[in-house]
Amino acid sequence: MKKIIFLAIFMVTVVAHAQVKLIGIVKDSIGEPLEMANVLAIDKVTNKIVSYGFTDEKGFYKLNVENNITVLLKISYVGMQSADFTLETKSADIVTNVMLAFDNALDGINIVSKMPVTVKGDTIVYNADSFQNGSERKLEDVLKKLPGVEINDDGEIEVEGKTVEKIMIDGKDFFDGDTKLATKNIPSNALDKIEVLRNYADVSQLSGVQNNQDRVAINIKLKEGKKNFWFGDITAGAGNAPDETLYLLQPKLFYYSPKYTINVIGDVNNMGEVVLDRGDIRSFSGGFRSQSPSNGTNLSLASASIGFLTANARNANRIETKLTALNFSYSPTTKLDLSGFLIFSSNSNGQQNNVTTDYVDSLTPNEYTESITDQTSNTGLVKLSANYKQNARKQFNYDVIGRFSNEFRTDGVESNVLGIITEDEKSTPYTINQNFSYFYTANENNIFALEAKHLLQDEDPFYVASLDNNPSNNDLDNNDGFDDTAEELGLDRSNLFYNLEQDRRVKSNQLDVKLDYYNILNDKSNLNFVVGTIQSKQTFDSKFFQILDDESEFTPTGTIPEDDPRSFTNDTEYGFSDIYAGLRYRLKAGIFTFTPGFTVHAYDVQNTQYETAIFEDQFQKFFPELSIIAQFKQSESLQFSYKQEVNFTDVNQLARGIVANSYNSFYYGNYELDNAHLHNVNLNYSSFNLFNYTNVFARLNYKKTIDQINSNTIFEPGSVVSTSSSLNSPFDNESFTGSARVGKTFNKIKTSLGANYGYSKTFQSLNNEFNTNKLFSQSYSASVSTNFNKAPNVSLGYRLSLSDQDNSSRDAVVKGVTNAPSISFDAYVWNSLTIRSDFSYNEVKQDGVVANTFESLDASFAYRKNKDAKWEYEIVGSNLLASGSRASVNTNNIAFTINETFILPRFISLRVKYQL
Repeated sequence: MKKIIFLAIFMVTVVAHAQVKLIGIVKDSIGEPLEMANVLAIDKVTNKIVSYGFTDEKGFYKLNVENNITVLLKISYVGMQSADFTLETKSADIVTNVMLAFDNALDGINIVSKMPVTVKGDTIVYNADSFQNGSERKLEDVLKKLPGVEINDDGEIEVEGKTVEKIMIDGKDFFDGDTKLATKNIPSNALDKIEVLRNYADVSQLSGVQNNQDRVAINIKLKEGKKNFWFGDITAGAGNAPDETLYLLQPKLFYYSPKYTINVIGDVNNMGEVVLDRGDIRSFSGGFRSQSPSNGTNLSLASASIGFLTANARNANRIETKLTALNFSYSPTTKLDLSGFLIFSSNSNGQQNNVTTDYVDSLTPNEYTESITDQTSNTGLVKLSANYKQNARKQFNYDVIGRFSNEFRTDGVESNVLGIITEDEKSTPYTINQNFSYFYTANENNIFALEAKHLLQDEDPFYVASLDNNPSNNDLDNNDGFDDTAEELGLDRSNLFYNLEQDRRVKSNQLDVKLDYYNILNDKSNLNFVVGTIQSKQTFDSKFFQILDDESEFTPTGTIPEDDPRSFTNDTEYGFSDIYAGLRYRLKAGIFTFTPGFTVHAYDVQNTQYETAIFEDQFQKFFPELSIIAQFKQSESLQFSYKQEVNFTDVNQLARGIVANSYNSFYYGNYELDNAHLHNVNLNYSSFNLFNYTNVFARLNYKKTIDQINSNTIFEPGSVVSTSSSLNSPFDNESFTGSARVGKTFNKIKTSLGANYGYSKTFQSLNNEFNTNKLFSQSYSASVSTNFNKAPNVSLGYRLSLSDQDNSSRDAVVKGVTNAPSISFDAYVWNSLTIRSDFSYNEVKQDGVVANTFESLDASFAYRKNKDAKWEYEIVGSNLLASGSRASVNTNNIAFTINETFILPRFISLRVKYQL
């Protein structure tokens, strides 16, 4: 590591020395300084760009170029004549002041097309070729090198601290705008321009009457040679690994024309390369985002699916992936756009975990478990969309998306407290979303927006658990770890096994409709009136029972949750209604935009259980809100917002019959749960300075939650099995978070510094006693990366994470420290060989003691005759250090756990890629 760090410092030093500065001031013909004028230095011998930049608010520019070369200095500004100067660089800085005359700017347009970065209003345009040296293969490789663009640990794209909402290609959504599919599959050699669209609005009619500062999208412009032709690549690979033969086939084909587009992505492999995991598939919600702000009601339908574990190369020891994805768009007329996609994903994986658990409750014994999990998820997704723009005043949108799954999971667990346990779960859920919107501009002062969303969801998880039992030791002093819970549940304890089964069925039907009316008062202000409703109906049916050794069915007769024979079934219907109206006033005054507003709500909540109406509540709420934006410059702003909201629970937490979450965790609902009331305050700052290529963002958030829904967890004395129920906390929960990042590009060096802070104060009921949990977390990150055209490139990263947890049930504060340095290296040598490697190290300390260290090394060597060659041959090695497992440490209100996860072994494969 020391050698690589020294190499990086040496490379930075090489770039910094033997340079001179080209400086000056650019003004117009009347002597006014020109901000954001384009300044370009081109080597007259090689005809390549050696430096570029922009003028600041005073018209000042500064470029660094090598000495002893001849450069063509080109200065342009849209609407003015450009100026050219031929300069001989020696050892002294060169001052060139310029006065530009007004013109039609044709020359300026030509110069702008060569600029690596340009700004057009709210759009930042990157010339993709300016950030490629030959080692790039996919869009992700290019995005990492762009000033102001980051890819976070979750694989999401961030611009100025904001998550990119969608990716389009030539204005068409790529697979519903999914960013992960785009970054992992779009070939880098097809990219012409990358357009970052800030203040993004799907509907142009609403762009002038709304605040869209938090919305960012990316549009990819393809090279001319990639249009009206198929492009992409097909990769096939094979290899050897312990106990199995490796295989991989990945066709990725694209066709784009003005009238229609087709994208085809396939993936079959067992090398741990998961393009879309189960969580990604479930996030395809239909691509519908409301065009008007949230109106204060949060009604999220919780998933009743099985406990499926996310699997990747760093937490699974077996992964088999199958993916087929087709995306199309068709424009039969200039007014009508049709699009859709079809995705089938099959992920099968195995996991092995060893978990050590130290419970907060002193009467609960510490537990050590070894578990082996096999799980499979087969999911089909289909979406059809229609967009009809009748004219500039009328637009209709409609889309329908369906998700259909078949999932099953098997666990084998060995516990030092409960013995041997087996679990089986299966589910065949489906979800259908329909979305409709209509936008109508009556005249220049009146705009209407009607939006409707309908959700139909059906979930049917079935759970089976089997635990060992000795029927001869059921006395209080000498029994199995599950015996006391079995007695409370009213199970038959005379069997050799506790065979437990549970059948659940959760159906959801929800409609969300709202109408917005915008009245433009003048060019500085407008009013927004909104009326809408949310209507939701859910049903929850379940049955919990025991299968005896003679295979007969036995209905428990216990006292959990209450002495009622129906307590082991659920027959619940939950109805929710929200009818609301609101008003917002938007005013621009100088650099400020003020948007005060409010919404009023009439709620009606009904809860029927066992065909008896046991709960009904009707009430009203008034929610004020305020947004203030200070736009200091085109690329510098400060935003403040305050909102009051309510969080409503769903039927899963209201059904009062027993539900087995797992063999050691049983839950029963509380039909008297109240909604939680939130106060939410945000302060965001962002700046992107193209003069010195510095981007800064900072974010602060304070949230106070009243009547937060928490759980009351009760452990049987001497057992690790718990029962829990939900209740409204009598104390207010609070959280404060802050984050900041500073990025700066020095010629070919990209640097970044980041920090995150978090403080939360929550309350939890454990064995009917409330305890206080205070968590303070900090994380700091730093990175530096190079982007040389010919020299090898290196990226260095370091992250430090600190956490302090103070729980009133513990005698001491639990302190955690994580150190995570990383190094990546890539080089394109001899115009044919691409070398890549990635190394990461992770050390976790808990209370000053090292709990786990983990290191990973991946590398690849790829050969192609030249950049335009059709064939490429690659050797790929993953987990080259043959690390067998990694551990994670978790501290919560219930327990402190160390989870050791076994991972994929060392894989080495040979791959062949053909490029269309």
